[in-house]
Amino acid sequence: MNQDFIKELGYKALDSRLKRISDRMSHDVRKFYKEMNIDVEPNWYLVFMLLQKNKKMSIVDIAEPLGYSHPSVVVIVKKMADKDYLVIQKDSTDKRKQMVSLTEKALKMLPQLEQVWDSCEKAILQVLSDDLGILTYLDSIDARLKEDSFHDRFKKEYLKTNIV
Repeated sequence: MNQDFIKELGYKALDSRLKRISDRMSHDVRKFYKEMNIDVEPNWYLVFMLLQKNKKMSIVDIAEPLGYSHPSVVVIVKKMADKDYLVIQKDSTDKRKQMVSLTEKALKMLPQLEQVWDSCEKAILQVLSDDLGILTYLDSIDARLKEDSFHDRFKKEYLKTNIV
């Protein structure tokens, strides 16, 4: 039985298909990091890159450009701090706000990480056969979901045919 049920379902399993692709890629990046003795998680690279560019940011300022929830960024930042890649300090003007910056360990590791990320980008281009059209589709999906959430869309469809 060699059938791919998710693929067979087509658009009905879009979320599962995207997650499966994401999981495969993350697993392989994690495997590579382990082989190279790099003690980093695949989903940390965006935080590394933002902080490399901006030096010091609040958790809210990290979450916003990534489109991540505040709690998910808190989890990532805590894990990175536990591994001594980030320093978390109270903001000097607003004690409720936590400011995050890269540690010396992280800064020293950035050149190696940049080489890894560059190789990863090249591998992604190979997988995409250098066709970045998928990004246009993803931009379009993102925009539509910001306009009208998926929750609202499917709730409307459900209510059209079902009496609650």
